[in-house]
Amino acid sequence: MTTKPERHEPGQLLYDPVTGRVGEYRDRVGPRAMLRPVGGGLEWEADPDTLRPATDRERLGASVRAANHRAASVPSLPPPLDDASRPPRPVPGCGDCARLAEQRQAARTEHDRSAESDANVLLRQHQGKEHRA
Repeated sequence: MTTKPERHEPGQLLYDPVTGRVGEYRDRVGPRAMLRPVGGGLEWEADPDTLRPATDRERLGASVRAANHRAASVPSLPPPLDDASRPPRPVPGCGDCARLAEQRQAARTEHDRSAESDANVLLRQHQGKEHRA
């Protein structure tokens, strides 16, 4: 008595022992089964007689690998701002700091990024000379 190979349903996760991979069953093309990697990618052909349903552990491993691949392909966040990249804050009670901060605010109001940057440079230089111990 011979048994017929198991009928696979589209979307079912199967283990391919030839490649050692878990794939989503797509369809048959002639005598071959088409599998797609979990999470997407290029399909591959497999012998349908060797395929078996993936175990819970195999499905989980394939899902984790797909999630790690997605995470690695997402652009990383920009680095956090450090003190040198933040606009300087005027020192309370200093007239020169207040004047330069007003100059910077006027440049922002006019959408003049060059003048705003110049005011930041002048404010940093002033603070480096007058307010550093």
